[in-house]
Amino acid sequence: MSEHSITIIGGGLAGCEAAWQAAERGIPVVLHEMKPTKFSPAHELSGLAELVCSNSLRGISLDNAVGLLKEELRRCGSLTMEAAGATSVPAGGALAVDRQLFSDYVTAKIEAHPLIRIERGESTAIPAEGIVIIASGPLTSDALALSLADLTGDRLYFYDAIAPIVTAESMDMTKVFAASRYGKGDGDDYLNCPLNEEEYLAFIDELNRGEKVPARDFEKVVHFEGCMPVEELASRGVETLRFGPMKPVGLLNPHTGYEAHAVIQLRAENREKTMYNLVGFQTKLTWPEQRRIFRTIPGLEGAEFVRLGSMHRNTFINSPALLDATQQLKSDPRIFFAGQITGVEGYVESAASGFLAGIAAAALVKGLPIPVPSPETALGALMNHITNADVKHFQPMNVNYGLFPELPGRIKKKERRQKLAERALAALDEWKVKL
Repeated sequence: MSEHSITIIGGGLAGCEAAWQAAERGIPVVLHEMKPTKFSPAHELSGLAELVCSNSLRGISLDNAVGLLKEELRRCGSLTMEAAGATSVPAGGALAVDRQLFSDYVTAKIEAHPLIRIERGESTAIPAEGIVIIASGPLTSDALALSLADLTGDRLYFYDAIAPIVTAESMDMTKVFAASRYGKGDGDDYLNCPLNEEEYLAFIDELNRGEKVPARDFEKVVHFEGCMPVEELASRGVETLRFGPMKPVGLLNPHTGYEAHAVIQLRAENREKTMYNLVGFQTKLTWPEQRRIFRTIPGLEGAEFVRLGSMHRNTFINSPALLDATQQLKSDPRIFFAGQITGVEGYVESAASGFLAGIAAAALVKGLPIPVPSPETALGALMNHITNADVKHFQPMNVNYGLFPELPGRIKKKERRQKLAERALAALDEWKVKL
């Protein structure tokens, strides 16, 4: 490709979104993806844009900042949002997708674009010349991570835990009931396993006593609060899970007409609803312990596990110290970072970071000013956080309304979020004319 092309390392959500945005602006792109030559411990599919931790892109309502972020991306022509719309599965008030169909959709679009060339194989070093977007993700390979350490002088990591998946046919439907919390969605988007107080206490005891996969001596394990292992939550107190993933509120058991003491929800993994994942049940229990303990859950006594939970490293840089507002490396502006390696957390946030990096890199190639979204938008608020947070205490972050500039006056919570969303979309319209 020409000397004016962009090199992108990583074919996940951020890398694919960045490649698409740059190519749609007429810039040739070389997209490097190590699969299927090499797989990370958590990846299974050979295609691009594989979803690992969950198949949910979370809430769709503008009451939730991630719902606003989705709407902004949708209005701006995001490939991720296009693919999610085409491959969605029922999930109540959330946007969830069929993993395989989603990956297939993005892969087909990227492969068909005349200005994008995919190079399969592991990238072990940062190119010494040309414009580069590093979107290697939270599972960056060891060789590339060493190169990044040399480049940035600051490598951090923590661990994410993956939730188990069970087959639908292996569940006891005389105990399990279909319902979405507060009746949202079609009413059967989630399956629910109710526990009485005795069953709940016994389950918490098993989680606390269960054998965990030990960390190696040289590893410092720090968990992201939004993806906390279920046994870690259980260790914080007997009631913690009842106010978290096992909250029974808003779920009436049709078998009894009452709310259970606690409920474990399962969400469909595919359109056919043949597989379900245990919502919020990321875990670092050993695989034998997972089978034993999770089969004590009413309705899952005979559960067939399609996938068991596991731990994986999440590598990210200290973005506030290293990046400017455009996600360019301060010490070398030809290099951009995008996706979870910057400290954004979540699928949609990763895609948003890639979206902005692709636009910025294309502008740099053309010699144009790089358009930076207002912090009043979800896109801008997220970027403002990762590039302006406290350097000493920087941690990955999901988009949330706490990142947005305050509105004047005292406003009730729900009305405040509505006004923040309205202000954001108005600011987005002004920003879009610069693209």
